[in-house]
Amino acid sequence: MRDLGAGFGFLMKGQRWVAQHGKQYGWSLLPGLITLVLYAAALVCLAIWGGDFVAWATPFADDWSSPWGGLFRGLLTAVLFALALLLAVLTFTAVTLLIGQPFYESLSEQVDIAEGGHAPESGLPLWRDLWISARDSLRILARAGLWGVLLFALGFIPFVGQTVIPVLGFFVTGFFLTEELTAVALQRRGVQLRDRLALLRSRRGLAWGFGAPLAVAFLVPFVAVFLMPGAVAGATLMVRELEGAPDASGADEDGADDGADETQRGLTA
Repeated sequence: MRDLGAGFGFLMKGQRWVAQHGKQYGWSLLPGLITLVLYAAALVCLAIWGGDFVAWATPFADDWSSPWGGLFRGLLTAVLFALALLLAVLTFTAVTLLIGQPFYESLSEQVDIAEGGHAPESGLPLWRDLWISARDSLRILARAGLWGVLLFALGFIPFVGQTVIPVLGFFVTGFFLTEELTAVALQRRGVQLRDRLALLRSRRGLAWGFGAPLAVAFLVPFVAVFLMPGAVAGATLMVRELEGAPDASGADEDGADDGADETQRGLTA
């Protein structure tokens, strides 16, 4: 429970940090706005032509008596749109981070400098960083997609599917959101995807406390755009705590000793 609260605390600290640094916040809004426009256009197209696509994909239902054919296709259309929304939530962060890699790298570096006086650097050229980010994002999306299919199937279980599974879905989505966001700072520190996942698994409560509220908030696209810069800043602050980095005054964040041995191994792997 302590880690859950600490994770949420880092999310709030990140929002406060960008609120106090208006210039970095303004520039960091651009990638989210671009991604929002692209996703909104895709969802509008699906809403307009989704029914036609379902009708084309289910010719066997043409001869069904009324109202069964219409009900069946209506249900499939709703399921298709729900899956698209879930995919949008799962991929919004990854796509926004990919589009805004230079913006968020700069923001994360500014957080590190403000809190500790210097920013770790990967030493890789920009194109290499972009390639690694895209590759790792695809790997994470594949994992998240498998979880999404599983949770969708479990959603048909009576009662459990309407109560427990949605909550579990937010925690799963939150974990992957946290991985994507912390990757901005961890990649600069040379931490590979496998080690990043091991690091977050060692502090699942911290990852859930940070990412689950974001998963809920990101259901509202406009909210996602405005929270993204603060989420990147908060994730950088959380990475500093995971590696036991002191703040600008030389004092460690609360909870830095909790699981420090495991997390330090992950960061230096």
